[in-house]
Amino acid sequence: MREKQNIAVEVRSFLNVSAEEEYKRFNRSLIPGDIAPILGVRIPVLRKIAKKIAKDRGREYLEELYEAEKKGQVCYEELLLHGMVIGYLDCRIEERKRLLDLFIPFIDNWSVCDSSCITYKFMKGDMEEWFAYLCGYVGSQEEYGVRFAIVCMLNFFVTEQFIFRVLKVLEEVRHEGYYVKMAVAWAVSVCYVKFPVSALEFLENNALDDFTHNKAIQKIRESLQVSKEEKEALKKWLR
Repeated sequence: MREKQNIAVEVRSFLNVSAEEEYKRFNRSLIPGDIAPILGVRIPVLRKIAKKIAKDRGREYLEELYEAEKKGQVCYEELLLHGMVIGYLDCRIEERKRLLDLFIPFIDNWSVCDSSCITYKFMKGDMEEWFAYLCGYVGSQEEYGVRFAIVCMLNFFVTEQFIFRVLKVLEEVRHEGYYVKMAVAWAVSVCYVKFPVSALEFLENNALDDFTHNKAIQKIRESLQVSKEEKEALKKWLR
């Protein structure tokens, strides 16, 4: 990349060249609703360029993207890059929190949310600090702010140290958004796969709404890591 060129313009040119029309149609079929335009660039390609951007000109790119996002001038792939670059950037925890706080309000679909969250392996380095940070988003009024917190938790905090706290957070979620409920159900299923005894106790007595509770059981029963006997036994807890 030429150093003097606006990096956001340069990256957009690369995205246009890398786009695949068939993949664009496929992606659009999976992501309903009013979202940023999709070009059709595959996730592995985006991850590769996100790592390069983060290493070379990460802060500059994030600043340019943020200004474009405020004007509604970004595509789906640029939102993904925004989330990924934050994950790959070498920076301190307070700067990372600030960058996330700027990014999260622009998440407009489950794919940008989930593909960004899985990048945030840095959360495993200071778990108490990051768990507290995520809890601050659990009570958000924004659907994808809440989903962001839950998906990060299911990726990095379903551990022996945090399992009970995660289950407690999941039970306390009160957002009515579909993608929040599905994230909670997904998280409960991950808890069950890793800590079946604790998760089963949760399923036997929890304050989840019936839709989310039953979806959690459905997701557990769809898991290849759960035995046929367990799947059959779980039916009795359906509401």
